[in-house]
Amino acid sequence: MKKAIVFLANGFEEMEALGTVDILRRGGIEVTTVSITTDLVVTGAHNVPVTADKTLDNVVLNEADALILPGGMPGASNLNSSEPLKEALLQQYREGRIVAAICAAPMVLGGLGLLKGRNATCYPGFEPKLIGANVTGEAVEISDNVITGKGPGLVMNFGLALVAAIKNDAVAEEVAAGLLL
Repeated sequence: MKKAIVFLANGFEEMEALGTVDILRRGGIEVTTVSITTDLVVTGAHNVPVTADKTLDNVVLNEADALILPGGMPGASNLNSSEPLKEALLQQYREGRIVAAICAAPMVLGGLGLLKGRNATCYPGFEPKLIGANVTGEAVEISDNVITGKGPGLVMNFGLALVAAIKNDAVAEEVAAGLLL
């Protein structure tokens, strides 16, 4: 079974995290939510507490087909402060597996140099943090194994792009039809 990990940091954007998890699971992808703190309960940007499946120190990261970062503030900044997470993203990227981020979170990928020379998108105002990227402003950008999304209102586009990349276009189309998109 294909696997994905969605990382949660305090201040994450709830729609982006949970919408992505929902879409991936509808696509038959095994999704694990991972708190980057030592606590399983992570509070979103709009004060919604979510219980993660695992903590970062308690999960095998190199078995995932995709590592995914939801945005939100200060969630994206908190993700960016996690050295173990950043090392996992670099390893995932080097091995040709998917790294993905939406909203403010592409700044993590930009800071790691993973967006250099690539088309990428993000929440308006975070463009300078996408170091070396060609920032397009599109809903979703796919560049090899790097996927970026613009923001919460476009989580369906982001999630479906992930399903297509992890599985295939047919599964993504089936999920979209079930969502009446």
